[in-house]
Amino acid sequence: MIKGLAIATVWVLDQDRAKEFYTEKLGLEVRQDMTMGEDGMRWLTVGAKDQPDVELTLMVPGANAMDPESAEALKKLISKGMLGAGVIRTDDVRGDYERLKARGVEFVQEPQERPYGTEALFRDDSGNWFSFTQARSEGLDLDKDWAC
Repeated sequence: MIKGLAIATVWVLDQDRAKEFYTEKLGLEVRQDMTMGEDGMRWLTVGAKDQPDVELTLMVPGANAMDPESAEALKKLISKGMLGAGVIRTDDVRGDYERLKARGVEFVQEPQERPYGTEALFRDDSGNWFSFTQARSEGLDLDKDWAC
C-alpha cells in the first residue's frame, strides 16, 4: 500500500552550490550526503527540520543512467529557469519572504494574495522556481479554489 511521498528529485547544476543554497539560504537540513555505486554518483538529500519523512534529492543531470544528450537538454532547461520544482509551505510567507530575500534568495514575485492563500515565487541557485505559499487559514478547497 502506498504510504506517501518520501523523496522528490530537484535537478541542479552543481551539488555543492545547491547544498549551500538549500541549507544556508532556505534553512533546510542535510539528510544524506554520500557517494554511491561504481560510477561514484553523489546522493545528496535535504529536508525541512519539521518534516522528517520527506526529502529532496539534489541531483545533477547525467549523474545516473541518463544519456548525455538528455542530460545536456535538461541542464539547458534548468539554467533557463524553465522548471518548476514544487511548492514550499510556510506559515509566515511575508516574514519569511523578507528573511530569505535578506539571505540572497532571488524572488521573481513578491507575496500576492491568491484564492488558495498568499504566494511568492523564488528561484534556487540553478534556476528552478518554487511557489512559496502560506495557505488560507480556513484550508484549501480543491474543487472550488482550483476550478477553471
